[in-house]
This record gives sequence, C-alpha cells and structure tokens, in this order.
Amino acid sequence: MLDGGNDVLDYLLIAIDIALVWFVVYKLIMLIQGTKAVQLLKGIFVVLGVWLLSNLTGLSTLRWLMSQAMTWGFLGIIILFQPELRRALEQLGRGSFFSRTSTEEEDKEKSIQAIIKSCNYMAKRRIGALITVERETGMGDYVETGITVGGHLSNELLTNIFIPNTPLHDGAVILKDNEIVAAACYLPLSESPFISKELGTRHRAAMGISEVTDALTIVVSEETGAISCTKSGELHRDLSQETLENILRNELDFGSKTPASKSWNWRGKKNG
Repeated sequence: MLDGGNDVLDYLLIAIDIALVWFVVYKLIMLIQGTKAVQLLKGIFVVLGVWLLSNLTGLSTLRWLMSQAMTWGFLGIIILFQPELRRALEQLGRGSFFSRTSTEEEDKEKSIQAIIKSCNYMAKRRIGALITVERETGMGDYVETGITVGGHLSNELLTNIFIPNTPLHDGAVILKDNEIVAAACYLPLSESPFISKELGTRHRAAMGISEVTDALTIVVSEETGAISCTKSGELHRDLSQETLENILRNELDFGSKTPASKSWNWRGKKNG
C-alpha cells in the first residue's frame, strides 16, 4: 500500500512538473511573439534538426560542427535574446509573468484607437504623416536613421510629431507594440513603375519598406488628406476609418478575439 501511494505521488509530481514547464514555455513564447526572437528560435530548431540528422547518418564532421555550435550557442542566445530576457525578468519582478494577458489586449486596443484618432485628425487638416508598425521583421537599421523617442503610444504624441515645421515631422515614425520607437526615420524608396506618378515621396517610402519587411505602413497625404496603407509590396489608397480599423485588427491582431485574416478586406484603390 505504501509503495502504491508513493507511485501515485511520484506520478502526480511528474505531472505537475510537466505542466509547470509547459506553462513557463507558453509564457515565454507569448513574451517574444512578434519580436526578432521568433526568427532566432527558428534558427535554433534548424541547428538541432541538423545535429540530430548528423547523429542518425553518422556524418562525423557535421556532427562536430553542430556540437561546437550547441556548446557555444548558449552564450550566443544570452547575447541575442538580451532584450527579450530582460523583458521576461522585468515582468517576473512585477509579478505579471503569471498573470492573464487581458491587460496586454487592453493596451493593444488603446494603441489601435490612438493610431486611428491621430490619422483622422491629420487627414482632416491635411497634415502629412508616415507611420510604420514593426511586426516580425526587425527594423533596427531604419530606427538608427532617425531620432529615438521611446515614448508610450498615444494619439497626442503621435499627432504632435507630424505637426509641420517641428524637428521630427519630416520622415517616418516607427512603432512597435505600444511604443513609439523613433521618429524622423528614413525608409527605402520603391522603384516600382506601377506606382501612380501623382504620388509623392511618402507613398514611395511606404511601398519601399513594405517590399523589404513585413511592416504595415500608414500614409496620410498632405495634398489630399487621404489615408493609404502598404503591406507586402501592395499600396491601397483612400481608406475609410472603418477599413483602417479592420486592417489594424486583422493584420496586427491587436485586440482581436478572432484569428487574424489572411487577406485584406479593402475598399480603396489598389496601387494607385
């Protein structure tokens, strides 16, 4: 009876151990979701796969190379994942590591509304704007071309940056999650011959960044006040407030309770 009781206790402890490990892994994945760490994790899985394959096939040289990569890879992971690890430790210190993600969803909803209100305000007054939202592809190179802001995303701050004749109004604003990362950033201009000749530098810059990253970019025309959006090398113009809100919810999955749509529900003109 005692042995049976000990076995049950052992199985229970193992089940609790596995559940805790899976929970921690899930929380870590949620923390790094949408960051460069996702791409790095894919690379780690590739290295592990090659290492297993080399062991199964007996490729000694490849196995040695992969063993060296795994031996020194731990230090590399600490260096490369430094921002994500710091973020996880900060949340652990605040006691929010094991909390629900409802607060994050509320913050994302506020970010959506801040972008929409700012774009509508500038569109009515024909204030030109170029807003790029970073997704999975890192935009560190483009952030370095501008001025670091590091401020919490709000309608007032985002609008104020683009007010004419202010130091930061010329260039793109780069957003990440709920933060305005940098302003006055330079984006690559598209060389596509299919862009309408009536469109200016802002639209070409929005197209250019969409061709080299998965970022979502919003343009407010200074001449017409029209709102446009680019992603994956496509430009869609004359978007209504409703359409813009749907784009932000579906493509950025901000505050959405349903899976993000794989296609855009546009009501604007495509590629000029």
